[in-house]
Amino acid sequence: MKNKILIIGKKSFIGSNLKNYLSKYFFVKIESYDNLKKKNEDFLSSFTHVINTSIHKNYIKKTYNQKFDLDRQIIKNAKNINFVYFFLNSRKIYKPKLNILEISKLRPQNNYAKNKVITENYLKKKIRNKLISLRISNVIGNRIYKKHRNSHNLFLDNFIKLKKNSKNNIANNDYKDFITINYLCEVIKKLINKNVIGTFNVSLSEKVYISEITKWLSYNVFKKLTFRNAQSDSFTLSNKKLLRRINIKISKNQLKDFCKKLKI
Repeated sequence: MKNKILIIGKKSFIGSNLKNYLSKYFFVKIESYDNLKKKNEDFLSSFTHVINTSIHKNYIKKTYNQKFDLDRQIIKNAKNINFVYFFLNSRKIYKPKLNILEISKLRPQNNYAKNKVITENYLKKKIRNKLISLRISNVIGNRIYKKHRNSHNLFLDNFIKLKKNSKNNIANNDYKDFITINYLCEVIKKLINKNVIGTFNVSLSEKVYISEITKWLSYNVFKKLTFRNAQSDSFTLSNKKLLRRINIKISKNQLKDFCKKLKI
């Protein structure tokens, strides 16, 4: 059977970019979560892979409630789980530090991260042999639907706010782990092609200082910023497990070139 991909989250940042990217290689259909609820219970069974990129705003801000857990609802309402399910998790489930492994102790930093841990545990219990859980670092890229109201702010969303307010300051020695949206799409494509199952960090696996990436994104903004000394949320994720399964890596120079070409 040829791979048929369903993406849930029609106007989401990752969903819309994934649709454009994966359509070059597979049959891809994209639906909003609201439209998915109107489909019959056999609908999901016609796909080989389902990728949920939609999220409820209360899932981000409030304590866990099953009705706000869209991943749980999708699996719960599926008649047959004969498809591989992609769960998009967050690096915020870990305590910030260098070189975090998938087996590192989970210490979710906020309600959003706590909810992600609960959802991942539920999915592992229900569909472990059909689950790909991706613990993703900060993703850099442009939104296709710029006017769409998104519940979840990205690093780039916060950076755009910096452009509008030169009084902001950032930490001189803060560093994070970044990937491009194109790299994330390519990782998902390769996982589909190689029929891989499991839990993986998706990352650069290298320090990128905030002062560094800010300069790449916009030198004019960089000149206006005030830098302070702090390391409040610095981290890198180890990507060795992923590289053992799919030999694909993004370099710091590739990230730099991508940032410089972004229209923000």
